[in-house]
Amino acid sequence: MDEASILTHLTRSLVLFMIWVLPPLLAALVAGLGIGIVQAATQLQDQTLPLTVKLLVVVAVLVLFGPVLSAPLIEQAQHIFTEFPALTARY
Repeated sequence: MDEASILTHLTRSLVLFMIWVLPPLLAALVAGLGIGIVQAATQLQDQTLPLTVKLLVVVAVLVLFGPVLSAPLIEQAQHIFTEFPALTARY
């Protein structure tokens, strides 16, 4: 295999990883925005509240959507491991 196929595998892996990371990040963004608005409206100045809520929201999203989001990553890893001898034969 040549460098182009290695770059193709790397690009596909990075895109899959970004897709996997996007839902927890969006959930944390929405939760942080909501808590920030509530804190501004109530003048509550607790700094641990947003972090705790964001942590719980991210964990909940990962638990709920983890199997669905991880399936393409696992398939890509299996694909790379099966092609690893061919990818590294020249090196």
